[in-house]
Formats: sequence, structure tokens, C-alpha cells
Amino acid sequence: MVATLEKTGVGADQEIRPRRRTLVLDVITYAVLVVSSLLVLGPFLLSTMTSLKSSKQFAAEPATSFPSPLTADSYVGLIQGNYGFGRSILVTAVVSLVIVVGQTVFSVFAAYAFARLEFPGRDFLFWAYLSTLMVPGVVTMIPLYLLLSESGLRNTFWALVLPFVFGSPYAIFLLRQHFLSLPTDLISAARLDGAGHLRILWHVVVPLSKPVVSTLAVITAVTHWNSFLWPLIITSGGRWQVITVATANLQTQFNGNWTLVMAATTIAIVPLLALFVAFHKTIVSSLTIKGFN
Repeated sequence: MVATLEKTGVGADQEIRPRRRTLVLDVITYAVLVVSSLLVLGPFLLSTMTSLKSSKQFAAEPATSFPSPLTADSYVGLIQGNYGFGRSILVTAVVSLVIVVGQTVFSVFAAYAFARLEFPGRDFLFWAYLSTLMVPGVVTMIPLYLLLSESGLRNTFWALVLPFVFGSPYAIFLLRQHFLSLPTDLISAARLDGAGHLRILWHVVVPLSKPVVSTLAVITAVTHWNSFLWPLIITSGGRWQVITVATANLQTQFNGNWTLVMAATTIAIVPLLALFVAFHKTIVSSLTIKGFN
């Protein structure tokens, strides 16, 4: 009887220990996640708090202090002032939209051609194009600037759009790999029904690839909404000034209104957050399709 109790006690102790280890690991994991979240979200929270302060409060109190009282003067001054910020938002939105539509359409066409069409030199052309991913953008920036300047396109809408609207190596590679993973039987069945390549593309391939295409569109939109160096180089003045350049211009060498700068930063972030909230399920779905879950 005593031996049985001892065995029972040992067995219970052995069961409790793994539970304690699991609990400790869970606590450590969540602690790391909380700290990581604070590090990631901290700058955005600080930016929003600063934008809701007055200039006097920002100068007199620590940057981490909560705004009291809350004021939207920076936002009102940014929109109603002579900064041209409203126009910059519109220019950025139109440029991003045109690039997203252009890159998506042309990348879909190119990826389908590389994945499903047979023509001489297809694989060599694809890998040669893909190899341009290894070339840093700053290497081609000066030749591209000279090309557009000599063409009379400097400081125009087309200077912001043309270098990016016809697709990108990353987009074509991503879509090609997904198109190759689609069931060949579906495409063969469509061909037997008399469908041509365009009909197969838009009625079979694209509907099956909506999560990947949508994710690619979101990535493209975020990338070009945040684009700074190329718009700074190829444009001047306020006519075609994008939101990133307009925000940078608020901070001059001799005058820095940080509440105004943080208000501009917060406004620039809001559309991206809305985009992520609208498409986060699609992004997760595309990751599941590609096998990253």
C-alpha cells in the first residue's frame, strides 16, 4: 500500500513538472511578444502623442508625456496652411494607384507567359530578368534620371510612374511560381473547351490567384506610398511633391516644428493601416497558399 502511494506520488510529480515548464515557457514567450510589440508600436504611439500636443507643451515637457490638453492644431495648420500637404496626399494616392494597377496587370501577363507559354529562350529571358533583383536601385538611379531628363519628363507625373508601372522582377517571380503550382488539368480542360490564353488567364488563372495578386497589390501600394529617394531626385517644387518629400520639407535646417512633422507622419500612416485592416485576411490566405503557415 505504501509502495503504491509512493508510486502515485512520483507519477503526479512527474506530470506536474512538464506543466510547470510549459507554463514558464508560455510566460516567457508572451513577455517577449509584449516587449517586441512595444518596440514596434512605440514609435507610432509617440508620433501620434506628439502630433496632439501644442508646440509649447512639446518644448516644455518630456517627449513621452501624455498630451494635456489634446489639441488638433497641428493637423488643422497642416491642411489649411501653405504647405501644400493636401495636394501631396492626392499626388501620392494617384501615383500609387497607377503604379499598383500597372504593375499588377503587366506582372500577371508576364508571369503567365513565363509559366505557361512555350517560346524560344523563355527560361533564359526569365532568369536574366530576375537577376536584376541583385542590382541595387541606386546603381540605376543616375542613368534613369539622365534618361528621363533628356526626354523632357523631369518634374512630371510620368517621371514618377514610368520606371515602375511595367512590372517588377519580384512581382513576376512571385506570380510565376504561383501560376506553375496551379493544376494543369484545369488549364487543359479550358483549352479543350476552346478557350484562348487571354480567356484562360482571366477566367481560370487569375480567379484562382486572387489572394496572391491582392497581396502583391498591397505590397506594391505600401512600397510606393513610402517612396522617398526617387521622387526627391526627379521632382522639384510643390506641383508633383509626394507625401514623404512634403513631410521631410517640414523640417528645415533652421526651423523644426516637430508637432507638425508628427502630424504629417500620422496622416501618412493612416491609409496604410486602413489598407492592412481591409486586406489582412487576404494576406494571411496568400501566406497559407504559399505554404508559410
